[in-house]
Amino acid sequence: MFTLRSTAHDTPNDALKEQERLLPIANVGRIMKQILPPNAKISKEAKETMQECVSEFIGFVTGEASEKCRKERRKTVNGDDICWALGTLGFDDYAGPMKRYLDRYREIEVERVNNSSNNNSNQNNYRGEDNMEEDCDML
Repeated sequence: MFTLRSTAHDTPNDALKEQERLLPIANVGRIMKQILPPNAKISKEAKETMQECVSEFIGFVTGEASEKCRKERRKTVNGDDICWALGTLGFDDYAGPMKRYLDRYREIEVERVNNSSNNNSNQNNYRGEDNMEEDCDML
């Protein structure tokens, strides 16, 4: 599916494509640091390895979801397709929580739209993404 590392034979264009498929290493490092004790250090190699792994995982799951959409003659992969792919690929421990997160996200989006259409001038009704994360942490 993907190549793991660029080689000396790759063109600059190949290296650019490689960087486009990877999550930013700073974001990967930030997520890793959230799990570790405050004084823990993470090597560059560990961040790069995790960056490769998460990119492969995203590609793997998205590819499965995309194949489902292709068979159903749909062009857009949605959150339900990703949840389905997680379950199909054996990641049942992730599929359930992801589905609950997706359902909660959709509820909050409906609330946001309803609040903005009912009262455009009152911004206090909008709960925002930060509150959604707090709500979903309780799942």
